[in-house]
Amino acid sequence: MKQLKIASNIKKLRKQQGWSQQKLAEKAKLSYNAITKLEQKAAMHPTIQTIEKIADAFEVKIENILY
Repeated sequence: MKQLKIASNIKKLRKQQGWSQQKLAEKAKLSYNAITKLEQKAAMHPTIQTIEKIADAFEVKIENILY
């Protein structure tokens, strides 16, 4: 269930910024593949480090990604 929320939160925040998946990957210093897998719910257990990088890229708290 949480994975569904993480995926939708990442996608929602990315769309609000008007960013492509590639732009988010660059800003978060992650691979494009990592971002697409997260949004497509293929990455079932992202690390806290990955979540932190995405939160930092969006300049939000980790909670905004997780919940």
